Amino acid sequence: MASYSQLCGVFAMLWLLLGTFILPVEAFDGGDAAAILLGMAVTVVGFCACLGWYARRTNGQL
Repeated sequence: MASYSQLCGVFAMLWLLLGTFILPVEAFDGGDAAAILLGMAVTVVGFCACLGWYARRTNGQL
């Protein structure tokens, strides 16, 4: 099993790699803002779900 610092490093490198493929946009309208807010909400809910799963797994409840 990889350590926590190794996993953080892998995710950071993956984030940086994927960030290079995103092109800058010239116009930013309401639809883009709604998509960003929805994406942020889904990301936060997903992160909390993973954190809860990890907490239950480490406490032996799963």
